[in-house]
Amino acid sequence: MSLVPSESASGTQAVRGGRWTAAPRAAWRLSRVLLHVLYGYVRSWLVWPRLSASGRDAECIRWSRQLLRILGIGLVVQGQARPGAKLVVANHVSWLDIVAINAVVPSRFVSKAEVADWPIVGRMVTQAGTLYLTRERRRDAMRVLGLMAKGLREGHTLAVFPEGTTGTGHGVLHFHPNLLQAAIDASVPVQPVALRYADPVHQVSPLAAYVGDTSLFQSLWWVVSAQGLTVHVHVLPPQATTHADRRALAALLQSQIGSAVMP
Repeated sequence: MSLVPSESASGTQAVRGGRWTAAPRAAWRLSRVLLHVLYGYVRSWLVWPRLSASGRDAECIRWSRQLLRILGIGLVVQGQARPGAKLVVANHVSWLDIVAINAVVPSRFVSKAEVADWPIVGRMVTQAGTLYLTRERRRDAMRVLGLMAKGLREGHTLAVFPEGTTGTGHGVLHFHPNLLQAAIDASVPVQPVALRYADPVHQVSPLAAYVGDTSLFQSLWWVVSAQGLTVHVHVLPPQATTHADRRALAALLQSQIGSAVMP
């Protein structure tokens, strides 16, 4: 999981200009988002610990889909994820990706360690089983790989963004193979998921892309100001990992997801 935008904004600032005219609608949506997050925070203390695995999945889907509706984002799903343990591998466009994936395939994500200390959100993602990676420690990746493989062997669904940063949504960036090793070690399939955001004007919308020098609040404001924003979640056929080479697997997934995100 990456909540740090990439370095290329690709002209999205110009397209987003003028969105402040939708301020009243955006302010209303934003207030509802804050209430929904607080609602999720309370339930993470009072309800989540008592739920079964299937109950947690249902809760995750319900909360994520409600958040998309509050944000004014439509959800279009193509394909279906396989049951049981799997590693979800997706392209990365925005912080919205996590919500979109959880609305379809509830998953435990790998995140940077700082997220655990975030107010309110940190508690929620920790309760959801997030695995934290300290990027400054080179050997920490090996620890996380071990935890990922253990979780996959226990039947969980985990999710990673192998690009390591966000892109504009036009194609995909290079897929780093390291975290794919967990699925290979656990001998569980990889489930490719292609994400694409569209609006009434653009088949690949710049309104959702969290890139360049965009702050998290700016990105959130552009999203709540948008009209007709839709996330397309294309669940591709799973790929076996037994005896796979992680670099070859990464290249295959990059090609498949790259083709699927194109309109």
